[in-house]
Amino acid sequence: MGELAGNKHVKYILSVENVGLTTLDLVGKLDTVDSNEVVSWILQCQHKSGLHVQADLVGNIGRDPHLLYTLCAVQVLALFDKLDVLDINKVTNFIGALQNEDESFSGDMWGEVDTWFSYCALCCIAILKRLDSTDVEKAARYTVSCKTLDGGFGSTPGAESHVR
Repeated sequence: MGELAGNKHVKYILSVENVGLTTLDLVGKLDTVDSNEVVSWILQCQHKSGLHVQADLVGNIGRDPHLLYTLCAVQVLALFDKLDVLDINKVTNFIGALQNEDESFSGDMWGEVDTWFSYCALCCIAILKRLDSTDVEKAARYTVSCKTLDGGFGSTPGAESHVR
C-alpha cells in the first residue's frame, strides 16, 4: 500500500459542492477551510429556540430548528473548537423541550418521533458537557423499549428495526 496522497484528496474534497469537514479533519487538513467563515454561517442559522444547520452546510437561514441539524452545528463547532460561541443554555433548553412524556424525543416542534432523534439529543448534550440538562435515564429506557425481536431498534416501540 502506498501513502495517502493528502494534497490530491484535499483538492478533491474542496472541489465538491458540499465540503466534507470531518474528511478534511481526518486527513489533517481542516485548516484549508476558513473556520471563521463556517462559524459565522452557523451563527446566522441560529433560531430563537435552537439551531438549524443542514449536514451538508447548504443555506438554511430562517428555517425551523431541528435536532438533527442542531447536532450537525454542534459537531462542526466542536470540530473547530468553537463551542464557546453558542448560548449553551439556549441549545440545551431547546433539546430538553423536545423530550416527550413517553421519554422519546421529537425532532422538532412538529412532533415526529424517532430513536434517531434521541441519539441526536444525547450526542448534542454530551458534546456540550450538559448531560445533566436532560433525563438521560428516560431516554435510555425509551430506546430500549424500541428494541425489536431481530435485535435491532425501530423508530418507535413496535416498529420494525432500521439502520442509519
